Amino acid sequence: MSPSWITVPALGDEERALVRLAAVIAAGSEADIRAELARAQHDVRVEWVEEVILQSYLFAGFPRTLNAAREWRKVSGRAAPHSDDGERLDRAGEWQQQGEATCAIVYGPFYERLRQNIRALHPALDAWMIVEGYGKVLSRPQLDLARRELCIVAACAASRQDRQLHSHLHGALHAGASETAISETLSAISTLVSPDDATRYRMLWAKVQGAADVH
Repeated sequence: MSPSWITVPALGDEERALVRLAAVIAAGSEADIRAELARAQHDVRVEWVEEVILQSYLFAGFPRTLNAAREWRKVSGRAAPHSDDGERLDRAGEWQQQGEATCAIVYGPFYERLRQNIRALHPALDAWMIVEGYGKVLSRPQLDLARRELCIVAACAASRQDRQLHSHLHGALHAGASETAISETLSAISTLVSPDDATRYRMLWAKVQGAADVH
């Protein structure tokens, strides 16, 4: 089952809190994460918080994701579910199909080149990107792909991953986020990054917008 398709024309208060949470998980201290989760439990629906925590391991690594999950259990008082589709390792073939479809949406006309470039780095990375990243994680239906991409934009910006940020600015557009929603995402996390970084990201976003207008 792939993530539901939805367009995001602008950020509401809930989305603004969600992208800030993604950024803080990716680059904040444990105290920052704890405080942001405390705010998010009042502002963001539970399933969205849990999905952003889960997908953070793709962009911030397991240590940060485990810390965020631990703090979320403490702050929210909510127990983990007894089971989840993500533990069904027998679904790898299904995740591959979903991952190929989801990755093709995110990368659009750059999809085939991406697959070639990643495979040239290592074939295992290509397989893991599709099955693990875009299939098992980013195709989960609990959070739509447009909002997932906005959270990825926030995480990449906060952790100063400019190359990945460039790709996912395009990806957010391809997934259904409007230019307004992406601009608002960068504004929402502007206090979490340095002024120089914020300026650089605005310039990068302007470049992506120019390229999108050409296409």
